[in-house]
Amino acid sequence: MNTIVYLIKKKLLKILGDTEKLMKLDLLYYKSLGVEIGNNVRFFSPLITSEPYLLKFGNNITISTNVTFITHDNSVTKIREDSTDVFGEIVVGNNCFIGHGSIILPGVTLGDNVIVGAGSVVTKSFKHGNVIVAGNPAKIICSTEDYEKKISPFLQNTRGMSFEDKKNYILGNTSGKLLRK
Repeated sequence: MNTIVYLIKKKLLKILGDTEKLMKLDLLYYKSLGVEIGNNVRFFSPLITSEPYLLKFGNNITISTNVTFITHDNSVTKIREDSTDVFGEIVVGNNCFIGHGSIILPGVTLGDNVIVGAGSVVTKSFKHGNVIVAGNPAKIICSTEDYEKKISPFLQNTRGMSFEDKKNYILGNTSGKLLRK
């Protein structure tokens, strides 16, 4: 996809507020750069790195806002003058969620059913999946099964609601279902 055409279309869709078409346009652009993207991938952060062809995403993934994917480490130039970078592929399995502000470093693989907590720095792979990881550096917090048990009393479904309907629903009907820590 031509970058100039992409940027013009993106600007127009932003002005129109058509987030659905904007995400589809971004998806096509990322694929044209070499990013491997499965089905039902929702991303609210750019899937751009210096080496987009080193990014691989499975199916049914959500990537929150301000997530950064780093596919190289240029610091090696300070150690060895005859080297420029260390490169690493980033692979995200099926049914994963990457929380706001997370950073995924080169060479990391996330297995199926991995949830990365907000603000995490993922420095190593979690290939076995079915876990919640969080922190800096990210570590296993619990299994997805344990997490589901913990949050079950607070689960709600606001999918498809307008902003106003969602606000009224949350403030009017869920006083006992708001998460408290």
